[in-house]
Amino acid sequence: MDDRTEIKDLGEFELIAKITEGIKLKQTTSLVGVGDDAAVLDSGSASAEAPERIVVTTDMLCEGVHFDLTYAPLKHLGYKAVVVNLSDVCAMNATPTQITVGLGISNRFSVEAVEELYSGIHLACERYGVDLIGGDTTSSPSGLTLAITALGRAPADSITLRQGADESDLLVVSGELGSAYMGLQVLEREKHVFKEAPGAQPELTGYDELLERQLKPEARVDVVKELAQLQVIPKAMIDISDGLASESLHLAAAAKKGVRIYEDKIPMNEKMYETAREFNLDPTLCALSGGEDYELLFVVAQSQFESLQNHPMFSIIGHFTGDPEDRTLVLRNGGEAELKAQGWDSVA
Repeated sequence: MDDRTEIKDLGEFELIAKITEGIKLKQTTSLVGVGDDAAVLDSGSASAEAPERIVVTTDMLCEGVHFDLTYAPLKHLGYKAVVVNLSDVCAMNATPTQITVGLGISNRFSVEAVEELYSGIHLACERYGVDLIGGDTTSSPSGLTLAITALGRAPADSITLRQGADESDLLVVSGELGSAYMGLQVLEREKHVFKEAPGAQPELTGYDELLERQLKPEARVDVVKELAQLQVIPKAMIDISDGLASESLHLAAAAKKGVRIYEDKIPMNEKMYETAREFNLDPTLCALSGGEDYELLFVVAQSQFESLQNHPMFSIIGHFTGDPEDRTLVLRNGGEAELKAQGWDSVA
């Protein structure tokens, strides 16, 4: 009898590596396959002076794994499902253009519930100027599953992959980190209170910003546009879905480089910091490993330092080194700790 390996023992990223090992691209139009935030295809554009590329990505959200309908409104869920896919398009330095939607749904949901879900999908499409061009629906024995495919376009010379970092290059992040995770902690706390006392009213006042970052995040299309305005083409980029630490290590591994992040440079807003302390959590750990921020993490050469150092959208948080074994968090007190990926693993 063959030995059985449990998926949970392997983990998400090792499982992906195993099932994609040995894949060879056969079509000349398939330029980049598995292993990045999105695949890259030759658009077949006629203009030789400004050829375009098409990027394609897909993501699946499953009830009980990626969302909890106890506190996630269906309209918000539809919106978020689109955004998490558009974020992967942005991570390729591309502009989202179309989506398709696959829906698996059980008979516990009404037609009105499906309409509410799609109202969020339509709202996201309107917000980002994206077309809903097709999809599929099927029955499910239980729960709700959303699978969305997103497409985008970019000039060929603007496409940014995960690989590309060199020694001494700078690591830069957009926005602030950890708020989505703390929003989730607030929602989970109130869910627990409701289970213990069904008549209790949720204590959500004052957490609006954190809740919005969790329930209704935004894709950083504005960052892609701003980088184009600044004439900055990142050398590598990824979106922060699994946590800053995990994504930083992905960029380092793709380039076979080391990475050092400075704790005092990690952007955290005051409400996130206060709420983490309220929950007896380390704010830095929340920012490093919380995930679902959907900010963009990218790499630029040292020569771009002046272009980005005082920009309100960006924080320069670290740099790459020549030692692939270097995974360092430089602490506020000057000490050092190992940078560990403790982010989301959907098959754990």
